Amino acid sequence: MSTAELLSNITVASDFLPVAAALYNYRRLDPILRLMAVFCMLSVIPDVMGLVISYLQLRHYNNLFLIHLFDMMAAIFFTLIYYRAFYKPLFKKITLIFGIVSLAAMIFNVIFIESMSTYPSVSNTVLCIFLITLSLVYFYQLLTRQEFTYIEKQGMFWINSGVLFYFAINIFLFMLFNKISLPDKFNYYMMQSVTNIIANLLYSVGLLCKPQDNKTI
Repeated sequence: MSTAELLSNITVASDFLPVAAALYNYRRLDPILRLMAVFCMLSVIPDVMGLVISYLQLRHYNNLFLIHLFDMMAAIFFTLIYYRAFYKPLFKKITLIFGIVSLAAMIFNVIFIESMSTYPSVSNTVLCIFLITLSLVYFYQLLTRQEFTYIEKQGMFWINSGVLFYFAINIFLFMLFNKISLPDKFNYYMMQSVTNIIANLLYSVGLLCKPQDNKTI
């Protein structure tokens, strides 16, 4: 088994960490983290199906449509998550506008640029730009709020850290993936596997956090 295949197996296994954390701590999750929990549960499906297809060696079966659907699902879920996480009306409006534009761009991409049977480089890039922007805005809100809070005990802090870490590192990989020669694709994609494992660990920490009371200062 190659290093790329090993990492691919580990990253699929790591998808179950935030799911387990969410199920363990579900009763104490706030509405925002419950949305994240549902997203993590649904995110397992495309990775597991891809791994099964790989093991069964069903090379004639194209599962790239799952990545297209995942991108659209991620755009919808993170729009809802960040809309609830932001408390300023301006940030909420920006989230809705960016979310609608991103989803529309992905649908346009499927219809006119990259079909469901093609790796969604454009959609992945759009999703990266969308979520990097929202995660940076959320950190700005977190660091400028007029309340005393231990940010390391806030579940959304860890979720947001995972989002920024994963999408900021992988944006150029996703952007250029279709231009990389076939023999090198799997080697470059190891970066995605490693960052996905770390992001899942951060999501797990966030989903294990207990609700915190904030004190205005």
